[in-house]
Amino acid sequence: MKRNDRGADRAVNLLLLRTTIGASLMIFYCSVSLAWGPTGHRVTGWIAEQHISKKVKKELIRILGDQSLAMASTWMDEIRSDSLYDYTSDWHWVTIPEGMTYQESEKNKNGDILETIERLKAVLKTKSLKADKEREYLKMLIHLIGDLHQPLHVGNGNDRGGNDIKVTWFRKQSNLHRVWDSDMIDDTKLSYTELAASLEKPNAATILSWQRSDIYTWANESMAYRENVYRYGRGNLGYKYAYENFHIVRHRLLQAGVRLAGMLNDIYG
Repeated sequence: MKRNDRGADRAVNLLLLRTTIGASLMIFYCSVSLAWGPTGHRVTGWIAEQHISKKVKKELIRILGDQSLAMASTWMDEIRSDSLYDYTSDWHWVTIPEGMTYQESEKNKNGDILETIERLKAVLKTKSLKADKEREYLKMLIHLIGDLHQPLHVGNGNDRGGNDIKVTWFRKQSNLHRVWDSDMIDDTKLSYTELAASLEKPNAATILSWQRSDIYTWANESMAYRENVYRYGRGNLGYKYAYENFHIVRHRLLQAGVRLAGMLNDIYG
């Protein structure tokens, strides 16, 4: 075999290896569900925009430019493919075993969603960040408040927040986490603005009550839905499961948006 032929073979083999690795990584990333999915996150951002003050709106324009809260809300999932942000991967969730409080639970050395929200809020309130870092931290905060309201992002420690529970959704392969992230939402065929507009309009007293509660209460609320979440029978999910649980999805999206607005009003108001 000529030397240039051997070189060509090595080049082909290297290309095949890179393709195989790339495909394997894609399978890995696709196998781990994210939170709410883009539609759910954008719903929370849209709702928040209805409840922030005029002063805060000006501050958000300063930080985000012409990008809405709805569109900024998905950034933290979009950067998962960037290795520079690998350190944030554990910030989307927290494990609180059944019968325990967050304070009693074992802490993740890489951080968790509750610790991260508290830290981001504190740093943003200092008003001392450079523009690019403030924009980045704000986008993280927007996203994580949405994540915390998805019940399976407060995991029980047994199944990676439902990712390990294989189910079908209208006969298509899925997992329990993805059903709550996006399957039930996407099956409505509504845009994020349509879904957001269809949610109930909480009164002033309810808004105040939701916004005055702390993030540990929000986590406890997510835990309280575990009985509903895990009532999946043999795993063949569809109309019945949606009928029994989609009202929870709608309620949690609404609470997340109202509470996001409350936190932004507190930081920038």
